[in-house]
Amino acid sequence: MALDRHTKMKHSEPEASNALPPPPPVVPPSFVPAKVDGSNRSPMTRCGFGNKGKKIALMTNHFNVKLNSTSDHFYQYSVAFFHEDGNPIEAKGVGRRILDMVHSVYDSDMGGKGFAYDGEKTLFTVGPLPGTKLEFPVLLENLSSNRTVRGGIPDGVEAKRSRRPPQSKSYTVKISYATKIPIQAIFNALKGQDSEQFNEAVRVLDVLLRQHAAKQGCLLVRQCYFHNDPRNFIGIGGGVLGCRGFHSSFRATQSGLSLNMDASTTMIVRPGKVVDFLLENQNVRNLREIDWIKAKRTLKSLRVKSFPSNREHKIIGLSERTCGEQIFLLKQKNGDIPSEAIEITVYNYYANHHRVEVNQSRDYPCLDVGKPKRPVYIPLEAIYKILLQLILEIHLCELLPLQRYTKALSNLQRASLVEKSRQKPQDRMKSLTSALRHNNYSADPLINSTGITISTTFTQVEGRVLDPPKLKFGNGGDLIPRGGRWNFNNKTFVEPAKITCWAIVNFSTRCDIKNLRKDLLRCSRAKGMDLDDPYEIIEESPQYRRAPASVRVDMMVENMRQALPGPPYFVLCILPERKNSEIYGPWKRKCLVEFGTVTQCIAPAKINDQYLTNLLLKINAKMGGINSLLSIEHLQSIPLVSHTPTIIFGMDVSHGAPGRSDVPSIAAVVSSRNWPFVSRYRASVRSQSSRAEMIDGLFKPVAPNKDEGMIRELVEDFYQCTPKLKPNNIIIFRDGVSESQFNQVLNVELEQIMAACKFLDNLWEPKFMLIIAQKTHHTKFFQNNSDYNVPPGTIVDNEVCHPKYNDFYLCAQNGPIGTTRPTHYHVLLDQIGFSADQLQELVHSLSYVYQRSTSAISVVAPICYAHLAAGQMAQFVKFDDMSDSASSHNAGDGGSGSGGFNHLPKLHEKVCSSMFFC
Repeated sequence: MALDRHTKMKHSEPEASNALPPPPPVVPPSFVPAKVDGSNRSPMTRCGFGNKGKKIALMTNHFNVKLNSTSDHFYQYSVAFFHEDGNPIEAKGVGRRILDMVHSVYDSDMGGKGFAYDGEKTLFTVGPLPGTKLEFPVLLENLSSNRTVRGGIPDGVEAKRSRRPPQSKSYTVKISYATKIPIQAIFNALKGQDSEQFNEAVRVLDVLLRQHAAKQGCLLVRQCYFHNDPRNFIGIGGGVLGCRGFHSSFRATQSGLSLNMDASTTMIVRPGKVVDFLLENQNVRNLREIDWIKAKRTLKSLRVKSFPSNREHKIIGLSERTCGEQIFLLKQKNGDIPSEAIEITVYNYYANHHRVEVNQSRDYPCLDVGKPKRPVYIPLEAIYKILLQLILEIHLCELLPLQRYTKALSNLQRASLVEKSRQKPQDRMKSLTSALRHNNYSADPLINSTGITISTTFTQVEGRVLDPPKLKFGNGGDLIPRGGRWNFNNKTFVEPAKITCWAIVNFSTRCDIKNLRKDLLRCSRAKGMDLDDPYEIIEESPQYRRAPASVRVDMMVENMRQALPGPPYFVLCILPERKNSEIYGPWKRKCLVEFGTVTQCIAPAKINDQYLTNLLLKINAKMGGINSLLSIEHLQSIPLVSHTPTIIFGMDVSHGAPGRSDVPSIAAVVSSRNWPFVSRYRASVRSQSSRAEMIDGLFKPVAPNKDEGMIRELVEDFYQCTPKLKPNNIIIFRDGVSESQFNQVLNVELEQIMAACKFLDNLWEPKFMLIIAQKTHHTKFFQNNSDYNVPPGTIVDNEVCHPKYNDFYLCAQNGPIGTTRPTHYHVLLDQIGFSADQLQELVHSLSYVYQRSTSAISVVAPICYAHLAAGQMAQFVKFDDMSDSASSHNAGDGGSGSGGFNHLPKLHEKVCSSMFFC
């Protein structure tokens, strides 16, 4: 249908040379064109350095590394572990202990060489081992054995058993040569030469540091490590601790090889008594209030130590019955002659055989620390009587320290973590210096054997502070932001929206509606908005306040239907609580999908003029207005953008909570509208396979003349919003991908975009620019002898940037608290021809066009909008009851590309092109 509409436009505008022609008549049967240019693209090389801005001396958390190796190669070996019976070892964690024993016992057989083990199936050495295939038998004390009376107490609860010698197990280690990695690959990469083996060589160095941290008893999380030191723990509630640690990784930079170190925080379970953890995790006072289904999910896979045997166990679940009812078979012995097993409850076993009373946990489940077909039960707590005189209260098991908590955090936990883990710049520098000194890498003989010398001083870099762009407001005045901020005092919106038929709905019992309405109307007039008095204020009936969220929404919608003559133009919704209100999702879906009504949700704690101004910024943008513009945008003087039809894309993917593989990922692409302006956007959103980072809905040809992809939808919108022009320049900002995925973005996603353009017009050849924006990196910048963050507009494109490829760091935002994290921009492709200064100023300026803020943001606005759009669709959709027949237009294409998930619902035509996500 959309393509037919374009065909009509072309016939009605024959003189427009940029009009979109009809689609090509012949398409391959698969409807998927071959690669547009048949090339295998790689990231572009640097084409120059920027010069604009005031120079500033900075320090960065990169530490220079010198590598004077006595060997030409690192040698890589595959390592496998086997039980005595020849079966491979599947459990993780035992490999390091086995290899430590190999190193201790068979040092001469290993040629006296140390090795770096990655914790999985690979080890590295400097120089070769004596043979290409080595095999060693190992006898290892089995400290973490699960040897327990089935259904009973762990070995050692009686004094007699505790004197038994620890068990030992026999293993076999097989080491076989895999390959060798030239150390020269590192030096080649530092010179800007292509080296496929650079990553492998640097991986060896990273494994060296990981092994060094493992020997110190650290928790290893990828390239981060965490010490078991209570001084590093910060409580965030719910039995969860934030554990401070450090990230370390080697990077190739213009100034040479460097070690990038940064503070890092992970979540761990509070070690100690299992009972205490459950009570805190569920915020209850006693075991009677525990939700045991939730407790089972929370405890699964955690490790505990049983007392007094000091044996470690892994929790696989909870017993199906309570301790007083759970039965197991106990084998009896009559001397040395075994007799028939008898049935006994866990409670009676402890009471009769071990003088342990478990009255406290008699009516509650036991921990199952066995195997799926061979359960082993341990009560949560007990009273242990010694010689019938001394009574000692014990907890039979405790959670071990440094166990990661991988469940999703609540909003309160997340806020607490952010608040307690942030560090001022100087505090962060001191902690990094202390970590380097504490790690003492120079004392590790294996690290020394590689010839590595790591500096303990921060790298000096030269940055530049770009001037902020001038902004235009509605009353003819221009303003230059100061410190990355501005305000709307005595200023009006550039394009204020006119809102006539609108309503207020109130789910809250604490909001003063009368004063809110009066103050909102007053503030809107001051900003130039034509906001009528609300047609109706609709209060929720008290009888539904305890009903499910969907029922409350349905009843409010029914009240709206009765109170209003038709669907309102806009609805202001007052939620009962802040953050993650259960009403938010169903309400958004009703308004945006069924009624085509733009809605703004609030849950005000304190209402003042600043709050109302921020609220009106969102409302005006959603209703089609523009709050402020770049002056160069208004004057149409943006280099290479204002005088050539240009569309700007922002792309992002939102994933479900960790561990939720049943929830699809949501991909969003936003595009600029009304060229030559760059401040207004619309969104196209799709669902796709869970945890998939590559966007697969950009180009979806379903017939010879029909494409249901996201790019077609956005290009058509651009065509309608401009004087029937198609963009000659396409600028793409992509968020959320790692460096290992750059080639996929270049050769998969970009290829889809190009194919979608060719599908619309085979003769259309736009020029492309592709930029990756990364926030999840560990480079920080500091001012010399200053406790303040770097000023907004600080840019660095030297020293710590890539020795070959085109990248730069930009701190566009004002960082008043914590340590500012710059955004790392990687320019993968530029067919348009920006100079370094032109591109850097464009990126900087796009951090000032975020319509819902009065400050520069940390990443360009198109990416923030894509993130908001994906997040909003994920919030208001309940995936388990989506309609199979829902259209994929402007929403989810659930077909094969979405891993079997249903379509996202179709947004109403009245709101699909609005900034509903703002």
